[in-house]
Amino acid sequence: MESVHAAAQALAVRSELVTGVHGLTLVSQGTGYGLLIGLGFLFCAIILLAVKIQRVYLSEDSSTSEMFMVANRSVGTGLTASAVFSSWMWINETVFCAAMCYRYGLAVPYWWACGLCFQIALMAALGVLAKIRVPYAHTSLEIIRMRYGKTGHIVFMVMNLVNNVFGCASMILTGSQLIFGISGMNFAAATVLIPLGVVLYTAVGGLKATFLTDFLHTAVALVLIIYFTLKVLTHDAVGGLHGLYDKVQAVAADNYIPTNYEGSLLTMKSQNAIIWGLILKFGNLALVVMDTAFWQKSFATEVKATVPGYNIAAVAIFGIPWGLGTVIGLAARAIHMTPIFPTFPDDLTVREINAGFIMPYTIKALIGPSGIVAFFVLMFMALTSTVSSSMIAVSSILSFDLYKTYVNPKASDHRLVKVSHLAVVFHACFITGIAIALNYGGADMTWIGYFRPIIACPGIIPLGLTLGWKKQTKLAAVLSPVLGFLTGLAIWLGTAYHYSGVINMVSTEKSLPALFGACGSFFSPLIYSVLLSLYKPYDFDWREFLRIEIQEHEELVADSAEDSPGASSESDHGGKRVPEVGIATPEALDEKAVGQPPVASDIAPRKYKGGLLPLDEVQHPLGPEVLKELHWWLRIAWYFFAFVVLVTFILWPMPLYRDYIFTKTFFTSWTTVAIMWQFLAFFAVVVFPIYDGRHAIAKGSRGVYKSTLDFVSRKKA
Repeated sequence: MESVHAAAQALAVRSELVTGVHGLTLVSQGTGYGLLIGLGFLFCAIILLAVKIQRVYLSEDSSTSEMFMVANRSVGTGLTASAVFSSWMWINETVFCAAMCYRYGLAVPYWWACGLCFQIALMAALGVLAKIRVPYAHTSLEIIRMRYGKTGHIVFMVMNLVNNVFGCASMILTGSQLIFGISGMNFAAATVLIPLGVVLYTAVGGLKATFLTDFLHTAVALVLIIYFTLKVLTHDAVGGLHGLYDKVQAVAADNYIPTNYEGSLLTMKSQNAIIWGLILKFGNLALVVMDTAFWQKSFATEVKATVPGYNIAAVAIFGIPWGLGTVIGLAARAIHMTPIFPTFPDDLTVREINAGFIMPYTIKALIGPSGIVAFFVLMFMALTSTVSSSMIAVSSILSFDLYKTYVNPKASDHRLVKVSHLAVVFHACFITGIAIALNYGGADMTWIGYFRPIIACPGIIPLGLTLGWKKQTKLAAVLSPVLGFLTGLAIWLGTAYHYSGVINMVSTEKSLPALFGACGSFFSPLIYSVLLSLYKPYDFDWREFLRIEIQEHEELVADSAEDSPGASSESDHGGKRVPEVGIATPEALDEKAVGQPPVASDIAPRKYKGGLLPLDEVQHPLGPEVLKELHWWLRIAWYFFAFVVLVTFILWPMPLYRDYIFTKTFFTSWTTVAIMWQFLAFFAVVVFPIYDGRHAIAKGSRGVYKSTLDFVSRKKA
């Protein structure tokens, strides 16, 4: 009988591993299918309509590679801030921040917030530096290829694709497991439906479509986040900020956290919170720097919009995990052993917490069925924004870095856009398969969060040094990330075996091995890069980037001219201009306003003996005034980055890391500021973008209004 019982338990555990964690059914399968399919097609229709309006009334045509991949480098400050904010507001920052706050207390949401903030500030600086060094790049991999050639390009291409595919698939996996867990909806069906609508509008609209959908996602998600925060906080079972504090203190004995000061949820002195925060910082930094989607957003912005847009988003994002995670996580602790909680009288299992069920259970208890529907919408917003950015990034790599470089070097602009469309569809199918495979391998969001830094961190420093250190050699750039990954992997698995005596999904899901492995993956490439660069020293001339860009754009001009004989500046693809980049003529530069780089068609192509311009004759295509402005913005970006790190890592949290439990007054003030920050974020990334883009909105609206009147008039006639 005991053997039968043991076999049944083993079968149950195996069933959990291959199907995800099935929690309590909070919404019917029909509602789950209806929401996923309906929201997918609704957003697809809205974005395709917006793309159509852009093409007809704003002369923004996504059938060119410049528009498809980098939005003609014309995105303004407001839309940049909204898109960057949306890109960082993954499902981690909402659902899993609440789960980790439930586990370790209110220190987690703070460390989560500051981890997001500094990454955005860093990308602002790197984005401006890339504009100065390589002004017409489409992907970060182009920069690698220009400096290190084919070998370095392939190594970093593999790392970028692995990072991008793994990051995107893990988000889809998390969302699908949550949907399966609370609705019973088929896991594979949910995995397929999440990216379905995204494929359509991304393939048609390109990067500008993702900017637009990012804005819509941001607006809807922020409204829901503020709604959840206030609705949960003001419920009678919680009783506002004072009531929340009293209830958490009342159940403190039952919610003892061993690694916190006096086991309290209301202290910043939490060992596990800091360990989790550090692992998260490494992992998310890797997802940002090694994901070409975030570089593309900086390439797509106007010169004067990059730093302000990114830094507005850096400030705004802080309040999301801080406010929402604190309220939902602590409210769950306060009510999880009361009759209104869905699992009562049973306690939550570790697997339910790791799968992220804290937030939907709490919303179900305090808001009801309508809250679960709203939770589905919030999940959809977070997931599809991630998928859309990932699709554009991977399509750019496959079309520009792989197809154009190694398969068809003479590919025209028109051909590149077609390949990009196919790459979007291929990527959607591929990440769906990866997400299903991860699920059946027993992975959940916590394990993925621990593994991500190991696989993605090794390329961060070598990529940064590519733009910032002229002494890094090709050998160092190629070998250091590979050696860094092997170092991090060895440390992770070795320490997991040391602590548990075995290497499996459970032992590798412990926090200390993951932290040690992340440190090894991140820092060891710096040591390898410096040592290998000193082996055979070499100084790179930054003008080489410009010289290679000039050559490649002139080849594109020549190839496009062959496709459309008799047309010097326009192709036969619908009369669209072909980018012509060479040496900027004085007339072209004089006509451009300060702070706005000349577009490709303003730059006159020239031919040079041997195909390469002598370095002494290389002129920066942006001109001295724009370069001066860029260097000014670069200084501002680095100052802001240093300020953010100093304040959020040291001056703010360190004085609180002591033997101190928040008093009621301090807790009330702390949480009030966090909630006010959410409203600040709404004005910064929803209201301000509308104001910033008011002229384009008005122009498009007038066009639609006039076309509607003309249509009605023709019908009457």
